[in-house]
Amino acid sequence: MSEVVYEETATMIAAGELQSFVPFGRDHCRKHPNAFNLQLRELQPASELWSSDCAAGLVGSLQEVSLQEKEKESWQLRKGSVDALEQDVEFEEELYAAGNVVVWSQGSGTQSSNVYKAFTVDSPVEQALWCDFAVPQNKNEKEKVEHTVCIVQNGCVNIHSVTGKDFLSPLPFQVSKVWPTKFGLMLERKITAADGQHGESLPTVFSMLHPIDEVAPVVCKPTGSSEGSRVEYMSDSMMKIVFTCCQPSIVVSYDTVQGTHSVWSLRKVTHEERSTVLRCPAEPFSGPLGFLATDFLMSHLRNYSRLDSPGGSKPARLNPAAAPSGAVAASSPLHYSTLHKHQSRILMSSPGIHSRIHSPGISNMAALSRAHSPGMAAPSLSGVSRFNTTLHSSSPRGDHAMDSPNSTLNETALVPELQPIIPDLCMEQLWSETAAAPATCHSLDREMSSQASKVFLTSDLCENRYLCFLVESHQQLRCVRLVESNDKSQFIFASVTCIAAKDAEPLQNIDTMLVLEACGSLVLYTGITRVSKVFVPSLLSSTFSLTNNRPSTYMPLEHVSTPANAGSRHLQRLDESVMPSPVSELRGPNMKHHEGSFLDDYTFQQATPYIHALRDPVCNRVTLELSNDTMLRISIPDIATSELVRKCLQAIRFILPKEAAMKVLVKWYTIFNAPGGISAHAEWNLFVTCFLSLMGYNTERLTWTRNLQFEVPLSPVIAAKKARPCDEGSDEDWEYLLGSQYHNQMKSFFDCGPADSSGVKATPAADTEGTPLSSAPFSASPTLDNSAPLFAHIPALFSVLHLLYQELLLNELHRERASSLVCLLQQLARDLQLEEYVDLYWRDYPSLVSGFTESCFIDQSLIGHMQHPTFLRVEPPCVFSWLSSCLRGEQVPPFPYLPGICHRIRLLVLSYALYVGGDDNATSSNVSKYLLRLSAGQKSCADEQQYKRQSIVNQGKFCSDSLAEQLVVWLTSEGFTLRDLESVPFGVALPIRDAIYHCREQPCANWSEEVCLLIGRQDRIRQAHKMSLAKNKASLGSSWSLEPPATTETEEEEDGMSDIIQEVTGLIWSQDLRVQEVRRLLQSSRPVRVSVVQLPEVSDHEYIEEKENKLLQLCQRTMGLPVGRGLFTLFSYQPVPTELLPIPKLNLTGRAPPRNTTVDLNSGNIDVPANMTSWPSFHNGVAAGLKIAPASQVDSAWIVYNKNKNQEMANEHAGFLMALGLNGHLTKLATLNIHDYLAKGHEMTSIGLLLGVAAARLGTMDMSTTRLLSIHIPALLPPTSTELDVPHNIQVASVIGIGLVYQGTGHRHIVEVLQSEIGRPPGPEMEYCTDRESYSLAAGLALGMVCLGQGSNLIGMSDLKVPEQLYQYMVGGHRRAQVGASRERHNAPSYQIREGDTINVDVTCPGATLALAMIYLKTNNRSIADWLKPPDTWFLLDFIKPEFLLLRTLARCIIMWDDILPNTEWVKSNVPKIIRDTLDSSQDINMETRTQAQDYITAGACMALGLRFAGSANSDAFECLHEFAKSFMKAMSLSGAAAVQPSYYDLQTALSMILLSMSMVMSGTGNLEVLQLCRSLHYRTGGEMNYGFHMAHHMALGMLFLGGGRYSLSTSNSAIAALLCALYPQFPSHSTDNRYHLQALRHLTVLAAEPRLLVPVDVDTLKPCYALLEVTYKKSRWYGETTVELMAPTMLPELHLLKRVRVKGPRYWELSIDLNKEAQHLKSVLSRDGVLYVKLRAGQLSYKDDPQGWKSLLASAVNQRKSGVRAFKVEDISTFTSDPTLLSFAEFFCKTSDGMKHREETVALFSAMLYECVTHECPEMLPTYIAIEQVVGALCRGELQHSFSLWQMRLVLDLWDGMVLRRPANCRVGLLSSEFLPVMKNKVEVVLDGWLQDNSSAWSFYMRGETLSENMRCPMLACILVYRSLPLRNTHLQGCTSFGDLLFRSSKLGIPIRDLLRLAPVLLEAGSGLQTPPAR
Repeated sequence: MSEVVYEETATMIAAGELQSFVPFGRDHCRKHPNAFNLQLRELQPASELWSSDCAAGLVGSLQEVSLQEKEKESWQLRKGSVDALEQDVEFEEELYAAGNVVVWSQGSGTQSSNVYKAFTVDSPVEQALWCDFAVPQNKNEKEKVEHTVCIVQNGCVNIHSVTGKDFLSPLPFQVSKVWPTKFGLMLERKITAADGQHGESLPTVFSMLHPIDEVAPVVCKPTGSSEGSRVEYMSDSMMKIVFTCCQPSIVVSYDTVQGTHSVWSLRKVTHEERSTVLRCPAEPFSGPLGFLATDFLMSHLRNYSRLDSPGGSKPARLNPAAAPSGAVAASSPLHYSTLHKHQSRILMSSPGIHSRIHSPGISNMAALSRAHSPGMAAPSLSGVSRFNTTLHSSSPRGDHAMDSPNSTLNETALVPELQPIIPDLCMEQLWSETAAAPATCHSLDREMSSQASKVFLTSDLCENRYLCFLVESHQQLRCVRLVESNDKSQFIFASVTCIAAKDAEPLQNIDTMLVLEACGSLVLYTGITRVSKVFVPSLLSSTFSLTNNRPSTYMPLEHVSTPANAGSRHLQRLDESVMPSPVSELRGPNMKHHEGSFLDDYTFQQATPYIHALRDPVCNRVTLELSNDTMLRISIPDIATSELVRKCLQAIRFILPKEAAMKVLVKWYTIFNAPGGISAHAEWNLFVTCFLSLMGYNTERLTWTRNLQFEVPLSPVIAAKKARPCDEGSDEDWEYLLGSQYHNQMKSFFDCGPADSSGVKATPAADTEGTPLSSAPFSASPTLDNSAPLFAHIPALFSVLHLLYQELLLNELHRERASSLVCLLQQLARDLQLEEYVDLYWRDYPSLVSGFTESCFIDQSLIGHMQHPTFLRVEPPCVFSWLSSCLRGEQVPPFPYLPGICHRIRLLVLSYALYVGGDDNATSSNVSKYLLRLSAGQKSCADEQQYKRQSIVNQGKFCSDSLAEQLVVWLTSEGFTLRDLESVPFGVALPIRDAIYHCREQPCANWSEEVCLLIGRQDRIRQAHKMSLAKNKASLGSSWSLEPPATTETEEEEDGMSDIIQEVTGLIWSQDLRVQEVRRLLQSSRPVRVSVVQLPEVSDHEYIEEKENKLLQLCQRTMGLPVGRGLFTLFSYQPVPTELLPIPKLNLTGRAPPRNTTVDLNSGNIDVPANMTSWPSFHNGVAAGLKIAPASQVDSAWIVYNKNKNQEMANEHAGFLMALGLNGHLTKLATLNIHDYLAKGHEMTSIGLLLGVAAARLGTMDMSTTRLLSIHIPALLPPTSTELDVPHNIQVASVIGIGLVYQGTGHRHIVEVLQSEIGRPPGPEMEYCTDRESYSLAAGLALGMVCLGQGSNLIGMSDLKVPEQLYQYMVGGHRRAQVGASRERHNAPSYQIREGDTINVDVTCPGATLALAMIYLKTNNRSIADWLKPPDTWFLLDFIKPEFLLLRTLARCIIMWDDILPNTEWVKSNVPKIIRDTLDSSQDINMETRTQAQDYITAGACMALGLRFAGSANSDAFECLHEFAKSFMKAMSLSGAAAVQPSYYDLQTALSMILLSMSMVMSGTGNLEVLQLCRSLHYRTGGEMNYGFHMAHHMALGMLFLGGGRYSLSTSNSAIAALLCALYPQFPSHSTDNRYHLQALRHLTVLAAEPRLLVPVDVDTLKPCYALLEVTYKKSRWYGETTVELMAPTMLPELHLLKRVRVKGPRYWELSIDLNKEAQHLKSVLSRDGVLYVKLRAGQLSYKDDPQGWKSLLASAVNQRKSGVRAFKVEDISTFTSDPTLLSFAEFFCKTSDGMKHREETVALFSAMLYECVTHECPEMLPTYIAIEQVVGALCRGELQHSFSLWQMRLVLDLWDGMVLRRPANCRVGLLSSEFLPVMKNKVEVVLDGWLQDNSSAWSFYMRGETLSENMRCPMLACILVYRSLPLRNTHLQGCTSFGDLLFRSSKLGIPIRDLLRLAPVLLEAGSGLQTPPAR
């Protein structure tokens, strides 16, 4: 083993943030009601609690005895992190366990701790730990991680996740320790004395991948076996786990026999390994030995009790080292004495365990039963009481799907189960310690185990990783070097180093570890390099005292002794030789964890405490356990606090060899963190001094570094320390300083006289130390010490620091740091004689660099010994110059960069290459053309390859033509954000801003959130990520802050319609109150007004009767309202899972004016029909249930929770169940609950449930639903089955349900049955005799649905002759003989009804007609349609009922779908010619027949028209229908006066159908004319206006405002079928009428509804708004491609008709959705309340605030006929933008106040800038405009001290020349205004040219390469050189006499022609001046 590689002696650092530590959980437990804990033991006797077995019962009884002993405690700490306000807040988390309580708290030294979660369990906690479980997701999704706390008790594990899930996992064996791993928990089985007796080794290590998974054994793959690596179970009982780690996933084990440690990689088991393990021969199990082994394991795992070890009643200690392997050798006499004699496996009573019981995870080890696990017998409250959260969750893994057979036990023997154990994890051995020689180890090791008591991973400052294990018995820390292989797939274990140590802990944040040496000293190591001792001030002070009365975790020490207030007697001890080491005893192996009673009072002993142990490292903090049982929390300081120093150290570490880098870092660390104190700003100065010293400089000889030393005192040994408790000194400090050696040095230095201006001393100071830091004799040209550690590396270090300087220049926030670094760089450049570099630094910071003139001499012979890197060029890399050349289109060399350090250089260079240079592959395959990657020996190129690969992937994913798009996508893939862009200098950032500006107009739909955020299109982000919001707040109403409803009366809120989103309806119908009117018409919760005038001759009794009769008529209307209300409020409500769904009352009382007396139907004065309110209540329940949105969180428990105990509410609950089916939630109802509902035998409930379940499973052919429905349909039961007495209406509902479940499937058996059921004859004994019409109709509708739209494509059904049979049912004829199963059932004739052999057409015709219509729907099959033509003779016409004529016309029209035209001519064409023709008076024709036939045929054609144009709002169709509605209204008003009086009923029926057709066409639009028609019919009561007509009118009203205007009707086949069921044109005559049509089917309209409302929402205000949409229709046979403009919110047409939807300008940013590619996206938008996020352009107002567009900014300029800038008034800014930044800018910078009168020009300029930015939609350019103005202003005033700003101006102008001016004419205008920039450019050039004319001599000197005098080196010259792009220190232009010569020379140097023209006079003058002969 190698020794420690490097040691820095005689140094010491001080620990900071000293605080007393008391675990927070200990304090909390004092107040915790633990003694009160679960009362479980009082509720149940112990024998029941544990087991019926007597031995276990005894155990349980003994357990009841509570011994008054101190409870043990344990705790662990970890780093916690939570996102708060976009920045990570660091804190610590503590998990504390004591007794039965576990406390999880959060907090840190800076903030008080608080309890996050606390748990109380039944039995003492043996171990508590954090663990992350991976929850498998769908194939495409990544695994989710479930963060949990695991609490191990004796027999079970409680697992609590942070999301609130609780699991209880009983353990089938005793566990010695549980470990967290990357995959879940790893359990180590407790090894008992009986384990080795039978010779068979059982698995010892198990895994649990998820709380509901079974434990599975872990397999291992050891190395070194002869036949290769064999896979076997981990069954070595001598192997103990001592450490696990998640990242990397490794396990460290210890072999107690060999005395060696092994490292294993933990991973998922492969398929091959699993097969190998399961196939391996089971010799041990064959024969008696195998039997005994299995027998043993069974008993072992079943009969385990708490008495199996001497310490069984106590919880196991947390530390495996605490109990040596022999501690469990003794076993209780009760142990394994008897076997269980159970006949079969006992199942658990606890719910949720069933998924585990049959899992073979452990059953193969002899049929383990968990019934005897005390964890289940005495369940923890937190586990079982909340266990129903996992009731229906099955095991996420598929491995344990097979059931294990139950074992049978007899009285004497046990039959073993030999099913294999399926493993999940595999441990693959990576490395093992070499065993010690037997001679050396047998004496010592047998007595002292060399097992590691602590294992951890650490890394050093140079990123080497080590696995360290502390062997306490040997007082040794062994560090194994870990090296990752190139492909990062495996670890290579290098050398092992031993460090003498009593204890150690890693400090992850600062890459070090703290080691406690045997002598008691604390030493800091980085890896295996010793850094220094750590000085803990309080341990040297005898006055150290603590009080333990504060409740917080940390207690600041009041009297900690530090150098600020310590006496000199303490500080004399700082030398290592006199450091006290009061170690009185060695730490024993069992004293690892602090175990003590938290009831103890802690007092400090008078003796000086010493450090006893270390524990709980978090980041850079660690706890010291002291010998007096107290604890201190200390922090070890960081390597640097300054960002600049940190970056420099990073660069140094990158370029130097590891050994040299380590020396530098350790040296700096000890200097920086010495005891004492410096302020933070002095850190850089200290670093410069230290760095130069290490290079060999004598910092005393350089003036500028000497000044640094005076500013920041350096002690002889160490620099000052930064983190001092207070900044105030004391007298003792002063005395200490006077006595120091450093003071003597300074004194002698000043005695010799002060330095002169050149920094040369008159007399030398004493060189006491001989180190580079000490003073030495000064000479004119100081030399460097070539023996210094970094002397040879000066050129390499200089080059990396130069690149770091270039990186800093690209960040506005780091500019000050760049100026600090330039001082160091210019010194190194001078000394390395790199003139171009010095010149570059002078150009960048002329004022600063001019002050430095000194240089140190480096011997030329020594320069050869220096390591000159190849990348150190003569010409310095300048990033601004490179970018400028790129903008000018010149050829550029690759720019050098340091990977991991120069991140921004890489980003910006590649961005320019891509966007400016136009190289598509700049970010992928051509990176090396633009970037030269510097690599030091220690770095591999793997990360670069990975980067290339990632970039190529990104490019492939976002393949776009536009360079701008490519750029923004690439930048975001690199993590570049708007915040980063703000810190890029304005000139450099301009091309990126330009790209963003061009991408903003039309972003791609598939761009990620980050890209949309970068380009400022928040509307696209919102749109893309609404889905995640919808999970919590799916409805708009809950995600917007809505005003409450206008009316606040309680009745108004109880009407069930308060959830309509008023913000949206207010935008759609902003001009009137139609929504409130609909709400008033549809409310049924308030009494109606019964106004009857009492005539004089009417008695009071008669008057009361009259009022009640009037009320009865009004109640017919009230009872018809809920069907309409359900449609109006469709999907508008999100229920709260903890509250019942509010169902509005159906109020059938009235109030009679003028006294408002109550009128009631229950007075007995008039006859009221029985069960009158049954169906209306059902409809009321449906209406309430339909409010629930499909995206709501509804589960089975909530559905059952809504069941009302009141039997009167049963009908409403039945309707509620049907509604849940219609909105898809009934699929969540558990089968058990469905059975409970049906078993009640309540007719309404069964109807609602069956229809609901069927609607929820629409078209799925779901077998369980089919079985459920078939029970209620005799025809679907076997012929021999028992006849069930199923009520007629339930049969009807079931038949429709079968149609819904099999919709569109064409299932032959179902078709055959339904076809025969249409003509089902009446049976004997009155069965099937009543209401046969509704059953026949239901069978016909169901048949139509099953074969929906399949027409002649009915495969395999030609023998059924479906259309012919239906035609016969329609027109009559002889009944066909029944075939198949139904023949037996129908052989007996009915005793009541005599139908004979003919078909009863009155019963079968409606169903057959509609079935034919649905089968041939939209097929345009003319031959079938001709069957349905009305007869063309009066004779035949007399044979057909008018209602059937309506149905035939309707059926014929929807078959000939494409022939339907929206005009009156087409409607009239359906009426037969003989009816249309004028009648001949000679003919004997019944006029009533004629009128009826015409009305019904017209109504049928109108209904077909309504279906054809449903939801289209087609104006032609509406006008046509409106005409017919008006004619029927007129006919009704004239019906009394007409000669031939048509029946009022017929007219009303026809009018109702036409009204419904109009509502279908205008569905969701809220059309006013239809509303007026509905309202007029609403007020018609009495006469023949019955319940059915009211239902029809209010259905029409509901459809008109479907879903509050958010939904419309579809014309898909499925929707047409649903509408035919719901709008069947025969409405009930009274509220209990179901003869012709089941009332429940009226609600199937919902199945035809689809969301089509598009609501624009402003992304900034999150309020709905108006926006102009451009909708493009696809080309069709009726019209070409058409574009229409709509003002949204608007109802979109059906999506299959559309080609494109676009949000049109100019007010909002354009947004286009192409339906060919993004149809699914638009569907998802519409389904999530239609929210389309839009973003208002700058300078525009919303349509609500400015409907005509007259207030916008550009409009005001045009109106006033002035230029825009002049017309612009700053006061009006708030009217055209809501951007707070722009408003503030206008307020403070664009208004002339009293103090700014003299700056009116500036104010005008700012106003012009603001106007420019707003009108060109680029407000983000405002800072750039201001920056340009500031630069020009400073230049004019002569205030520029550096040329940085001129560089930016240069880049802006290069961009302007290179890109904007060369753009094609039709291209969009870029960011820069065509007016502003030329003005600014002119100002700059005037100033620079003026200075140049006046100071041409300075120019001449510079051009000749001569040294400039102090006054010539002014910033202005540097600015000119930068602005005119003159190369560094170049004499090529010297001596030019003609312009041609000048042009020729400059072309080689790349000087732009424009600049050359400006400089030509000066250059030629200088050139001619050179050649002019001297004057005589």
